[in-house]
Parts: sequence; C-alpha cells; structure tokens
Amino acid sequence: MKEVSELTVKKRESNGTGISRALRTDKQIPGIIYGEKKNPIPIILDEKILKIRLQDPGFFSKQCELKLENETLKVLPKDIQLHPVKESILHIDFLRVGENTMVTLNVPVKFINDNSCPGIKQGGVLNIVRHEIELKTPVSKIPEYLEANLDGLEIGDSIHISSINLDNDVKPTIKDRDFTVATVAPPTVMKVEEEVKETEEETQDTEDTSQEEGKDEAQSTKESSDGEEKNENKDSDNQKS
Repeated sequence: MKEVSELTVKKRESNGTGISRALRTDKQIPGIIYGEKKNPIPIILDEKILKIRLQDPGFFSKQCELKLENETLKVLPKDIQLHPVKESILHIDFLRVGENTMVTLNVPVKFINDNSCPGIKQGGVLNIVRHEIELKTPVSKIPEYLEANLDGLEIGDSIHISSINLDNDVKPTIKDRDFTVATVAPPTVMKVEEEVKETEEETQDTEDTSQEEGKDEAQSTKESSDGEEKNENKDSDNQKS
C-alpha cells in the first residue's frame, strides 16, 4: 500500500463564485470533502503546497490525511478543476474514506527486468499499451504501482493483465478479457532499412527504364532522320532526270 501523505486544511466559512475568486487571488484553493454518507465539508488549501503535491504522479491514487483543526480525516483526492486557458487550479475534491471503502482509480504500471529481456537486447521495442490500469480496490489495499516483469520475453511476446500479481481484493475494472498491457515489438530500424532498400531499388528501376526509353527515342530519331535523308536524295535524283 502507498504511504499516507498529510495536508493541513482550513474550513471554508463562505461559499460562492466571488468568495472562491478572492481566495484564489490570496493564493488559497477552495475544495470540498464528501462521502461516507456524511455532510460535505468546504475547505481551503495553500496553493503552493498543493502544487508541490500535484507533482507526484501518484497523487490521485494515494490516500491522504487532512488535518482540519483538531480532527484528522482520511481521504482520497478525486478530482481537480483547472482554468481552461491558464491551467491554474480552481477547485479540488476529496473523497472521505474508511478502512473498507471500495474505490475505483488508475494505478501506474512499472516495467522491471528490461536488462534480462532477450527481445529488447535483440533490438526490440517495448510497446506500452497501458501506462495505467483502472482498478477497483479497498482503500487499505491500493497498490503503489503494478509490476510488469519483462524477464525472458522475446520479440513478439506480450504482457497481459493475468501475468501481473494482484491482491485477491484488488480487481481490474475490465473483466471480460485478459487485456494486453505491453508487447515487445520488432525493431523499427529493420523496417527503415527495408524501406530505404526498396526506395533504392525503385530508383534504380526508374533510372534503367529512363535509359532504355532514351535509347529507344534516340534510335527512333536516327531512323526518322535517315528516312528523311533518303527521301531528299531520291527527290534530287528525280529532278536531275
């Protein structure tokens, strides 16, 4: 399970667009805590600290503890609203969770043992189909990442979800198939070399064809000139007669 991060928040006494705008001007971000069949709690967070936490790629799949006055609330970051142009933070939502709360979220995939992957050593390319996998899991068992083992894979081999170890209570939301996570694809250099070779062959064929056409045209021109010369000589002989 991922480590629990902590954030200090304050209760927001007033709501409304104007209030939220004023908070953001003061470098405070409005947010809300909801869930567990309890009343929502409007809050504010320090913008600078929140931006630092958002740099963590696993922020939205990591349980947080919010320090609110004398209370500690266990939550999961669920949604963030950004300005459509400036991309500044407008609002953030937190889901209140208990020990057995089931959540649906995306967990990143980590690929290991690439040094012992024959396919990659031979020039193959790791083609990642899914960088993240959506899981349904108890909050207490959220994995930090999913481990995909590349050991022993040859060019053309694939990694499917069935080859990734999951806790019995952690399930992928896609249940109807053993979907592909990544493949070891053939090296792209071979394809480029083949294309270059084909282009060179096509160019050579074009040059050969042009040369043959040039020869035929020259021969035709020569024959035409010879014919005209013979006709002129014949006409001259007739006039003399």
